[in-house]
Amino acid sequence: MTLAIPFETTYAALPERLYSRIDPTPVRDPQLLAFNHALAADLGIAVTGDEATLARVFAGNEVPEGAAPLAQLYAGHQFGQFNPQLGDGRAHLLGEVVDRQGRRRDIQLKGSGRTPYSRMGDGRAWMGPVLREYVVSEAMHAMGIPTTRALAAVATGEPVVREAVLPGAVLTRVAASHIRVGTFQVFAARQDTEALRALFDHTVARHYPQADGPQALLDAVIAAQARLVAQWMSVGFIHGVMNTDNCALSGETIDYGPCAFVDDYHPETVFSSIDRMGRYAYANQPDIAVWNMAQLATALVPLMPDRDKAVEAFTESVHAMPGMIRAEWLARFRAKLGLAGQDEGDAGLISELLDLMAAQGADFTNTFRGLAEGTARREFTDPAPFDAWEGKWRARLAAETGDPAARMRAANPAVIPRNHQVEHMIEAAVGGDLAPFRRLVAALATPYETPEDTTLAAPPRPEERVAATFCGT
Repeated sequence: MTLAIPFETTYAALPERLYSRIDPTPVRDPQLLAFNHALAADLGIAVTGDEATLARVFAGNEVPEGAAPLAQLYAGHQFGQFNPQLGDGRAHLLGEVVDRQGRRRDIQLKGSGRTPYSRMGDGRAWMGPVLREYVVSEAMHAMGIPTTRALAAVATGEPVVREAVLPGAVLTRVAASHIRVGTFQVFAARQDTEALRALFDHTVARHYPQADGPQALLDAVIAAQARLVAQWMSVGFIHGVMNTDNCALSGETIDYGPCAFVDDYHPETVFSSIDRMGRYAYANQPDIAVWNMAQLATALVPLMPDRDKAVEAFTESVHAMPGMIRAEWLARFRAKLGLAGQDEGDAGLISELLDLMAAQGADFTNTFRGLAEGTARREFTDPAPFDAWEGKWRARLAAETGDPAARMRAANPAVIPRNHQVEHMIEAAVGGDLAPFRRLVAALATPYETPEDTTLAAPPRPEERVAATFCGT
């Protein structure tokens, strides 16, 4: 068996106070649960031979040639409270590869053992969150939403103690980078301008080479995050834990902990078991994205020669972000209604439909998909208000050219990783049955096509409803 990974290690070339060099901790009996061959090919990874070698490498039992394992240091605001040191407590960055599109990508093991940043944790992950992240991140990619990817999932053959004794697993995550708002925050808080400057230079070179200073970097990240949160909203996604240490400067979705998708729509929907005040509810996500960018701006101020002028300019950039998110949101939801043109009444038309959906608990995904299929009406227990809205919508559609139904099918997924399906998949996998996992992965690879197994598009029955999702740490 050969496994050739063309590693480079530019992050490991940064000052060593940005990270700790440490190898993954080997596991007892690694067994491959899933491997993303298409992604591996795109990354230029040459794979031949048996699964046992893949399992050993992606469990952390063998460090591949050219890798330089390390755990990254960062801080973060967690539910609004600043923690001055977090870091990769159960993850090891192996290195980077340049993919076939010329993009530099991190390869990281998650659940691969203790690091200097583990605090009281065991450095491990159990199978449920590993498979959830695999499924959801790949689904997000297929929907065209910037995201980390899943390369492999490996069972460790070792138990993990959480609320019960559970089977352990390791996820191999691929990301544009793992540089977070919290990565900047830790060095700003330590007044380590030298490390902050090195991180800034690395980030600009890696993600935004056109940025000619901290102001330009901030503006570029704000634009990326504005696009991202609007995309989340358009598919009913709730990140669940939008702490600054879970906010990537690349503009990718990162850290799928207690994430979930809305079934019956309500703007205040919360699934995360640790979000007791609803800070990261569905409708709050745009405001939190702005708040996170304010924290990034604060961390960048020490790099500016005139700090008073920097605060003024950075504040102006952050204050412009809500309008940017609104414009991105409007573009996404116009497409969901089949609208290519713009009319001043469009925002009201969209909001009116969302209000009707919230009032009657209509399924988010199936209502919007049903607009293209002619089935949206059945999502409402009392269809009369929807009928009135539909008349206005169809009058608006009459002014459009092209094929509105095609636009709607391209903007409205037919199948998403529904919470109850994900939970069923995890339960089956823990019992040794990976068929539901594989069925979900296959269906979610083409989310805009009606699945052959129509049960995957069905909302949960009352007894199947998922009331809470969990972080997995």
